[in-house]
Amino acid sequence: MSISTPVGTSYAERATDLVARVNQDRWGSVRPSLYETARVLSAAPWLPEEPRRIRYLLEQQAPDGSWGEGPLPYRLLPTLSGVEAALAVLRRGTPSAEVTGRLTAAVDRGLDVLRSLPSAGPWPDTAAAEILVPSLVAKINGKLDSLVTGGDMPGFGGPRLPVPGGFHAATPASVARRYESAGSLPVKFHHTFEGMDSHIPSSLVPDVEGLLGSSPAATAARATQSPAATAQAVDELTAVAQRYGGLFPEAAPLCVVERLWVAAALARAHLPADALPTVRGWAEEIYDPQGVRGAPGLMTDADDTAMAVLVASLVGLPYDPAPLDLFHNGSHYDCYIGEDTGSITANAHALQALVSHLRRCPTAEHTYGPRAAKLCEWLTDQQQPEGNWIDKWHASPYYATARTVTALARHGGHHATRAVRKAAAWATDTQRADGSWGVWGSTVEETAYAVKVLLSADNLTPQPQLTRALDLAETYLRAASDSGLQHPALWHDKTLYAPTAVIEAEVLAARELLRTRRPAACTTADVERTDA
Repeated sequence: MSISTPVGTSYAERATDLVARVNQDRWGSVRPSLYETARVLSAAPWLPEEPRRIRYLLEQQAPDGSWGEGPLPYRLLPTLSGVEAALAVLRRGTPSAEVTGRLTAAVDRGLDVLRSLPSAGPWPDTAAAEILVPSLVAKINGKLDSLVTGGDMPGFGGPRLPVPGGFHAATPASVARRYESAGSLPVKFHHTFEGMDSHIPSSLVPDVEGLLGSSPAATAARATQSPAATAQAVDELTAVAQRYGGLFPEAAPLCVVERLWVAAALARAHLPADALPTVRGWAEEIYDPQGVRGAPGLMTDADDTAMAVLVASLVGLPYDPAPLDLFHNGSHYDCYIGEDTGSITANAHALQALVSHLRRCPTAEHTYGPRAAKLCEWLTDQQQPEGNWIDKWHASPYYATARTVTALARHGGHHATRAVRKAAAWATDTQRADGSWGVWGSTVEETAYAVKVLLSADNLTPQPQLTRALDLAETYLRAASDSGLQHPALWHDKTLYAPTAVIEAEVLAARELLRTRRPAACTTADVERTDA
């Protein structure tokens, strides 16, 4: 999907078109993942289109020898995955002499990068990195040793890879042992099963339909541990590969997340009448009294559940926040049962859902009012000294700050108002000269988030500095979002990814909010604005 906007096309037309495109895509608009594709390449030589994946692996290696997106610490896991996959193909001995030479050179360069990384990070808080990193280091070293002792391939110079500081070599095996005694592997580990596959006894290999944990990598790894699952894996992985040109994203399908986040983003401006029936259909299908999961095979979680409650409220469905009770821990919401680190944005979405429900059902005040107040207090307590928030599901503080500010501004109160103003001051101070924002460089996505922070503060107390910052941002977004640039990956899963449709919705909504913030610019469409 592209955010390139035809001249003269209205917000309503663009938003309606986006909703229609999302509705027609049963997989989700994310780019293929180098990490995930390399894992499938390594584990599934029986899967069609292997030459395509080998070409992709070679094409995606950066000039410095690394793989992946973002700053170098984020490239640790993709580079480990790329090196291990190249070694796996070399050990199979199937490529031509030319491809063998290119893979050998790629491994050498990748190993050089890995050996030059900081010994102790800091490393990003991506999904199950504590399991995936040491598992890949062990697999790489095992393959290096087998290539040398086998005598069929030249050895690779240099010492074997150490486990980077902050990670522990024994973690994958110790986690597997813990659940072997329990007799089953929790669903929370299905998405990253490939990190423990060599330590899991056959009795613990999950027997589920569809992609294991919504992950192609986990599904391919399961097939290596359970040959009976290979035929099913071929069917499941082939279907995903057809959508992504023989390659694989980190989660498939991503429809639940995409639809909920797109709907909520557009509702911040307004949901066009032509899109409303489709969005209402999404909400009816996704909302679940037992909790919502982001993709088939994942755990139910507070983030997706909160967004389902919110979107249902925004489109007028008579659903209440009761499913969120499953995750409440007394002060805030755990993202899922057994969570190690809390999520700011999941709780911000929960607060938005509670406030939206209370505005439509004031009689629920005695049930959800105190909980919303306590959650507001918890979120304000998590604000960084500079005025922003950070979260484990996104690399940029602008995402977490926009989500939290939106929730706090809707809730109101002295502490919330003070936190919103402090966040707006931080956003104003960090705006770039061209009117944009970005943690690593200017992006339309992060600029859209910052715009929403400033608009929330401007609605409280208009200030000249906010107006100037918003004017600059509007100019930047008008030029940049019409250029069709590819969005950098900023969202956290096992590695970084970019949900294109969600980003497009955020930018569309920001531009519409900027356009309609001036009284003279208001149109009858503003009547449709929804409380998001």
